Amino acid sequence: MARILKPYSAKAGSPVFKVSRGGGLPVVLYWAEKTLAYRTLLWQKLNHKSACKSCAWGTGGQKGGFRNELNEPLQRCAKGVESIVGDLQGPVAADFFARQSLAQLQALSSREAERLGRLSYPVILRAGSSHYERIGWPEIYAIAQKAFARPPERVASYSSGRSSNEAAYILQLMMRALGSNNLADCSDLCHSPSTYGLKQVFGSGTSMVSLEDLKQSDCVVLIGSNAPANHPRLMNELIKLRERGGRVIVVNPVIEVGLMNFASPAFVPSLLFGSEISSLYLQPDPGSDVALFVGMAKSLIEQNKIDRRFLGAHTENSQAVIEHAQATSWQQIESTCGIERVLIEQAAQMIARSERVVFAWAMGATQQANGVDNIFAIANLALLTGNAGKPGAGTMPIRGHSNVQGFGSMGVSVRLKEEIRLALEKLLGRPLSRVPGHDTRRLIEAAAAGQIDALLCLGGNLWGANPDQGQASRALGQIETIFYISTKPNQGHFHGLASKQTIIIPVFTRDENPHRTTVESGNNFVRLNETGRTHLPGADLISEVEFLTQVAHHLLGEVPVDWRRLQDTAYVRQLIAQTIPGFEKMATIDQTREEFTIAGRIFHEPVFATPTGRAKMFVPPLPELRPPQIGDFGIEPSHRAIPLVLVSVRSYSQHNTVVYKEGDSYRGMPHRNCILLNPDDAQAAGFAEHERVTVIGKIGCKEQVEVIFGSPKRGVALMFYPEINAIIQPPIDERCGIPAFKRNPILVVASG
Repeated sequence: MARILKPYSAKAGSPVFKVSRGGGLPVVLYWAEKTLAYRTLLWQKLNHKSACKSCAWGTGGQKGGFRNELNEPLQRCAKGVESIVGDLQGPVAADFFARQSLAQLQALSSREAERLGRLSYPVILRAGSSHYERIGWPEIYAIAQKAFARPPERVASYSSGRSSNEAAYILQLMMRALGSNNLADCSDLCHSPSTYGLKQVFGSGTSMVSLEDLKQSDCVVLIGSNAPANHPRLMNELIKLRERGGRVIVVNPVIEVGLMNFASPAFVPSLLFGSEISSLYLQPDPGSDVALFVGMAKSLIEQNKIDRRFLGAHTENSQAVIEHAQATSWQQIESTCGIERVLIEQAAQMIARSERVVFAWAMGATQQANGVDNIFAIANLALLTGNAGKPGAGTMPIRGHSNVQGFGSMGVSVRLKEEIRLALEKLLGRPLSRVPGHDTRRLIEAAAAGQIDALLCLGGNLWGANPDQGQASRALGQIETIFYISTKPNQGHFHGLASKQTIIIPVFTRDENPHRTTVESGNNFVRLNETGRTHLPGADLISEVEFLTQVAHHLLGEVPVDWRRLQDTAYVRQLIAQTIPGFEKMATIDQTREEFTIAGRIFHEPVFATPTGRAKMFVPPLPELRPPQIGDFGIEPSHRAIPLVLVSVRSYSQHNTVVYKEGDSYRGMPHRNCILLNPDDAQAAGFAEHERVTVIGKIGCKEQVEVIFGSPKRGVALMFYPEINAIIQPPIDERCGIPAFKRNPILVVASG
């Protein structure tokens, strides 16, 4: 079994851990606490035949609430319980919005907004009013009919992965029938480099690895992921991989304790004693992943460990990639990524000794100014070693929200696949608009320029998710009408306000819908959700499918389709089967209840979805990363100051912008206004642990920030998203619109 190496830092320093391992007894106690609080109701929801509402590592569906796509039991985690518990809250009081002014609502934190309760009746904030007020459905549809009758380029939508494939399909069909391609999505802010980059290389923008493949692998390279907090059930697969003698190479500028050792409640020995996760832990400088992977490629080439036969038969442009790695000096590689050659070579040797390698990554790799180049570099490494197009190996982006990938599959994208375009044109009986649509960042820019009149948000928190919340407030304030379709209040409802009218539509959760729906996991598996009922008696709720079809009917009547017929989700699935490639089995899923893996995405043979069937390799340039300097901030601080690279992260007990708990027990951060520093950086600046400091970013500052000692690499600091969005202004990878949340300059100065 490979040994755990001492966590690497570019300079000497002692890593600090606040807890000894991830998972374990705290998870068990949390389950017990919530079971006592909600008793039968919680377990009814846990066992409901519907997919988990948390991450895209899918469970539930027709196999039962605790089973995954391979029918394995005990596949629920604390993240899923958190989402259910949030939805089991009582309703927001009937007089709540009359009692709470907008100013009071804007003072709420994300957690406080989440704990207000379930939305149970529609409300509107009219221009000039200080309070939301209740509104009836006839007026809602009249407003929608007028608002979305504007020129198509001036109407837009934004969506999250909370909803169903059926709602996503109806949303994009309505928008395209109106003539608009402005279908912004939360994936624009998280995995758009994965989708864009993988499509360029393999012709498919999703994981080529199934859960069964992961069980056959003998090495996983885990890049930019804090899976113990965000995808805990993935840890079960890593534990089993290590137990069968496999290796886990972790690439992360921060030592996350759960990636060193994790105690899974699914396995008694692991729960009691913990399980070793990482075989090798590499801490590159944020944003330098390309240099690290070029270094691994260079080492493999020098060892003659690349698969030249595979490259010649199944790839294009491999020689240029090889020559680029050979021409790049070790000095340039080491100085760019901040990792010594000996450790890069050790990682390359681990990959070379492995028969089946899975390259998995999350937003640490994608949320960079060169996010697409990172994906190219990862794909190159997989192809150079022949770890693509065979069982147990390949590339695997780890998706966040439970159905975020399904939205892309249904056509909710500004980059619509040509085959879907042709099928939709046949269905609608006319050509679709070719005017390029706005992705999420461009939507905000267009709104700020006064180019958007109406916006429909299907879930999510557009205001909170944006990297510049001040800009987002101003931009959304230029839009006349905004509809928010939500289950619970969030900060975006109170800060992302339209100029004329802001309307909040309360909807059923996934396990409350009066009709069946489907969702898609991050590994391309489609799950069927059964009908359910709400625990909110007398609530004035509507399903997302019904609301969208009613809006479409008011706008378009029965042209070019009978929109109200789409309230029958079985009929929607028939349309999906006809128009979305790989979803042909949707046509019979209501009769067979057969959940399925989407055709054409899992590559067990090296024949890819490109025009030639070969993978196309790209040469990604090494980034030029300049460390921040004190002079960059235009001030003359006290002698106690240090410039750092900030990585914004989600805390443990957080889902996207929703905060369930204020603190982070994994990192030892007791509240949201903390900064995690390497003790050596703090000592160099004269900061003590728990001291309060000021953190200055590109567009603002945060005061009274508590210093917590932890294990980021020297020169790197961590703070929580979305709060930190108020002071940073990340650069954008213009190829896909991703903001670089994971590398931003800050100056930490002594308060006062």
